Amino acid sequence: MTRFYADEQFPFPVVELLRTLGHDVLTVQEAGNAYQGISDDEVLAFAISQERSILTINRDDFIRLHRGNSKHFGIIVCTNNRNWEQFAARIDEAVTAEEILQGKLIRVVRPAN
Repeated sequence: MTRFYADEQFPFPVVELLRTLGHDVLTVQEAGNAYQGISDDEVLAFAISQERSILTINRDDFIRLHRGNSKHFGIIVCTNNRNWEQFAARIDEAVTAEEILQGKLIRVVRPAN
């Protein structure tokens, strides 16, 4: 089970599916941070304070943040995939394959059709 923090744009149907797979997922909205116009830096800081891995489809910005500071609990950057079940399964597989997420950048891409 992974403790995730899903950023503002991350698809909620995938959040729900990850929860059914046993993951603890907190969204920016549920944390009460969405309406403050929270920056990506603040998303990362909050995730670190809560010891959660970030889930995002905002790849470029979070790859940049990872390169600037790898002292986090994992950043999972994803290619958006409208097949929600496949999207959640690919995230689950990626994090399950890793023993430790701390300090890692994990890319989850949509499969080629």
